Order: sequence, then C-alpha cells, then structure tokens
Amino acid sequence: MYSFCRIVLAVSVCFSGPLNAALVILQYHHISDETPAATSTSPELFRQQLERINELGLKVVNLEKGTTEALVPPEISPQQVALTFDDAYESVYTTAWPILEQARLPFTVFVNTDAIERKSAGYMSWEQLRELAESELVTIGNHTSDHRHLVAVPGESRDQLNARVDSALSNADNTLKRRLGLSPRLFAYPYGEYSEIAQAAVRDRNWLAYGQQSGPVGTCSDPTALPRFPASNAYGALPALTDKLLSDAMPAEKSEMPSTVIKENPPRWKLALPEGWDVAKLTCFAPGEGRIPARALQKGVVEIKARNAFPGRRSRYNCTYPQQDGNFYWLSQAWVNPEKPETQPQLLPSQPAR
Repeated sequence: MYSFCRIVLAVSVCFSGPLNAALVILQYHHISDETPAATSTSPELFRQQLERINELGLKVVNLEKGTTEALVPPEISPQQVALTFDDAYESVYTTAWPILEQARLPFTVFVNTDAIERKSAGYMSWEQLRELAESELVTIGNHTSDHRHLVAVPGESRDQLNARVDSALSNADNTLKRRLGLSPRLFAYPYGEYSEIAQAAVRDRNWLAYGQQSGPVGTCSDPTALPRFPASNAYGALPALTDKLLSDAMPAEKSEMPSTVIKENPPRWKLALPEGWDVAKLTCFAPGEGRIPARALQKGVVEIKARNAFPGRRSRYNCTYPQQDGNFYWLSQAWVNPEKPETQPQLLPSQPAR
C-alpha cells in the first residue's frame, strides 16, 4: 500500500539516489549504564550519537512522517534520521527524555502494555507515558500486549498463530486507547521477529511495522517489515554509526525478499541487483563469520549463503554496496529458526516494582 516499487533494471523507481535519500532509524532499549549490556546504550554514548547526527547535518524527524517520505519521496528528499525506543523502559523517561526534550528532538516509544499494566520493574508507569504522550515531540507506538514472538511455535497451526497475533495487537491497542486515548498506527515486532501472518495482520490494520534488521528505509522497503539500526553499545560506536547514518537503501523489490522463517540452515538468499552493478563489489556478512560468499547465478542475480548453520534463534545477512561518494547502499535480511527456544523478556530483579 505504501510502497510502489518495481525493479526495472534500466530505470528503477527503487533506485535511491541523491535526490531521494533514505530514512535511517535508530533503535534503542535502555539508556543506562546499569541495565543488560546487550540492549543498553550508555548515556555518554547516546549524547555522542546525537552530536554526530548534528555534525553530519542530518535532521531528526517524526517517525511516521519520515517513513512516509522515504517510501514515497517528494521530488527532493534529504537524508533523515528517526529515533525509536522499544518496550518503554524507565531509563527512556529518566535519562533519554530530558536530553531529547532539551534538544527538541522527536522520538517514538513502542509500548509493551502488559509490562506497564503489571507495574513491572524497570518500565515506565502510565503516568510517565501520559506525560510523554502529551509532548509534541513524542509518538507512542504499539509493541504488542504480551511481547511474545509472532512466529509460529512448533505444533502451532496457522489459525492458532493468527488468533494469537490478533490478540497481541488488539489487546495492546485497546489498552493504549483506554490509558492514553491513543490508537497508534506504528508497530514494532517484539525481538524483531515477524512472520507472513504477522505482516498480514499489520497490513490489514493499515499500520507501519518495524523490525530489527539493519538498513535504511527507501522506496523499495516493505511497510510491514521496515529496517532499523540497533544503536546499543555493541552496535552504536561512532565510526560504524557514521557509515550507517550516511547509508542509502539498497534497491531490492520487497516482493522478492524471502520469508524470515528458515527452512534450511544456513538459508540461501537470492538477490536481484540493479543493472550495471558489479557482483564483486557486493559485500555480505553473517554474524560470527564475517564476510560470506555472494555467488553470481545469472545476470543480475546472486545467491548469498553463510558457510555454517546458525547456532541461535535469530540471525541476519547484511549486504552493502559502495556508492560513488564513498557511502554505502545497505540491505539486511532477517532470519528466524522457530525450532530454537523463544527468548524470555528481560527482568531487572534489582529494581523494585512500583
């Protein structure tokens, strides 16, 4: 509905050049030195990241507006950045919010409603969320009610998964209406995992949905599987972040992107490249392996496959291609192995419940 791209190799509406630059979305959880390392960004690094965005002359924009402009850009669309926070952790209110309010930078908080209802340790309260929601800088998004994986578990039928997905989305929406008077059309998948059934549920609601696979949003991006760059301590160091902030969306028709749910391990990814691209310049990576092969199958089509099976539940292939200005096109394919155990929500036992 939001994306109109069709790869036409000579003249592609997917091609994202200087006049139709992308939206780079940064994804955060905690802004703290005292929370789980894998999902935390230190306050000092967070300030440095915002300073780098400013130094590069990039504008931080409202997520929905920026996404819409990236998917269907005006005649001239500058490179833009959006800031997002998953789960509604308390450090977003106590640490990130004062910094962003002072700088007058917009951001989005995706709310896991059951955790707020339970007054779980480490999460915001409804009072704090209500204060944020009243600011013109803040957008509230849906992050499901129960924060469960939206991929079928072994033995779960399509009907059962469909009912579970519908319940998770609708229950959160109803709670946000009751608590905040809002019915958001922005949604983030828990753990960045999505299935065709989850995407269909989002599409039927006319929502925009965001994953955790890296890359910018461009004209070819799927509105039900929009990429974001994780910006935690592990991924948000300034040298690498600069490359990400200046990256452009790699032209790739969304209908050609494979399902995230793997049927073989490691999975194969067939990717069509625009006319004139040199396969030798395409660089693809897999976690734990570094660079992986991209083998030409036929003119303009490559097969990308890791050397080894993924040991965990989630993985991804990240691919880049150099631009003439020294920056990169960037595209990521997320993978989920449903045979591996689901992740349990992080608990912060040292913090008392309210």
